Amino acid sequence: MLSSNKKLQIGGAFAALLAFALGVGCHGFFVNPTLTGITVGPTTSISTSGTVQMSAVGTYSDGSTNTISSGVYWSSSDPGAASVSSGGLVTGVSPGQTTITGASGTVSGSATITVTLGGLTSIKVTSSDGTTSNTFGNSEQFVATGTASGKQYDITDSVTWTTNPASITDVSIDSTGLLSSSTGPTTSATFQVVATDPTTGIQGTMTYTLNPPAP
Repeated sequence: MLSSNKKLQIGGAFAALLAFALGVGCHGFFVNPTLTGITVGPTTSISTSGTVQMSAVGTYSDGSTNTISSGVYWSSSDPGAASVSSGGLVTGVSPGQTTITGASGTVSGSATITVTLGGLTSIKVTSSDGTTSNTFGNSEQFVATGTASGKQYDITDSVTWTTNPASITDVSIDSTGLLSSSTGPTTSATFQVVATDPTTGIQGTMTYTLNPPAP
């Protein structure tokens, strides 16, 4: 004959098995939701030496979302513009744009960070070959170098390029600082190449001359 304690043990075990069976029958085995997507942010602008903390919010197979506080691998598509630490802290390096990606396993998300030049004090304009003149019909690439906090940065792609006077026959300059001209003029033209920082209005200039081709 079974003792009272033995009967209680058997009854408890049976009840546990019954509850488990009912749970499996109604809901199946519980499976942890899997990560299906990551949203990385913010998408923003910072200045050189400025910082911003990135975050990663995971989306899961059960529709839930949650901030991922660990296990995210961070990378920058252009470390020359901005670097990112293992903890997701982005630091501006030089003017430009980079994509910051946060990945967990095979799932990733990204955000764009634009780096602007903070504390700009001056702009120097030079030709890429160091010359101050050329012949009509040739092109010339100009470079803008900005000085900020005692450091120099290439800001050629961040400034607005114009000439002074603004309209010169058969001469044009594009948004990258590339000057083009035709072979038509028969007299020399001297003008200024102007680089303007769109945020501060600070300008740099260089006097340049185009001469007609030799007869």
